[in-house]
Amino acid sequence: MEVVSENRCFDGVQGVYRHPSAETGTEMTFGLFLPEEAAFGPVPVLWYLSGLTCTHENAMVKAGAQGWAAEAGIAVVFPDTSPRGADVADDEAYDLGKGAGFYVDATERPWAPHFRMETYIIRELHDLVLAEFAVDGERQAITGHSMGGHGALTLAMRYPGRFRAVSAFAPICNPMASDWGRKQLAAYLGKDESVWAMHDAAALMAERGFDGPVLVDTGTEDANMDLLRPETLARAIAERRQQAVWRMQPGYDHSYFFVSSFMEEHIAFHAEALYA
Repeated sequence: MEVVSENRCFDGVQGVYRHPSAETGTEMTFGLFLPEEAAFGPVPVLWYLSGLTCTHENAMVKAGAQGWAAEAGIAVVFPDTSPRGADVADDEAYDLGKGAGFYVDATERPWAPHFRMETYIIRELHDLVLAEFAVDGERQAITGHSMGGHGALTLAMRYPGRFRAVSAFAPICNPMASDWGRKQLAAYLGKDESVWAMHDAAALMAERGFDGPVLVDTGTEDANMDLLRPETLARAIAERRQQAVWRMQPGYDHSYFFVSSFMEEHIAFHAEALYA
């Protein structure tokens, strides 16, 4: 693992690291904030999954998570959204290929050789972070924005027992019925829609739910509302009687101004579960 940079931040360290990935067959870069408590022993960890077109850097720089994480004594991991490199398949559209991994393991060509973001996040990067840094594998939570909100919700429900809490900012809730989903799921996973259902937050909520608290925020002025389909997740939460807080925030859009406005509340939500 290569140290790209390490900077003192809120009395902790904001680092950027690069490593060769067996899963993606490429070098992968991630950010990690460690609060000062990590110098004395393992701390709880929050995974932040970013949205379309993002790298590890977007949320690391724009979300404002470090100050609140330092206050709560929580580490935050900022993975990349896809594999990178000259040999990695790509598409001219922004919502497929590089920057648009959708946190799935692709089975279809040309994506299958490198686009294995589910296993990369859940197994490879997870094991690397736990081995190299002072984080507590028994106290983990996950959050994300847009495509990353989709990833956070689906991974939390697909891997029961891994995360104590899950939250999402403007998540893609029902990709099976959205242009931000049908295109990508078909490209990465093939035409069998029964396979897609395992990567659809509304469908997973209806089928199995989450074994812990859920928090979801979406802005009422989000221009992507028809693509996000938040009502589908809200309906599944209500019908399942899932422990959840689901909020439509008046006047907010899809930007990092929205994310940073509610980051304090999301960190506090996760801290309550991680320190319970």
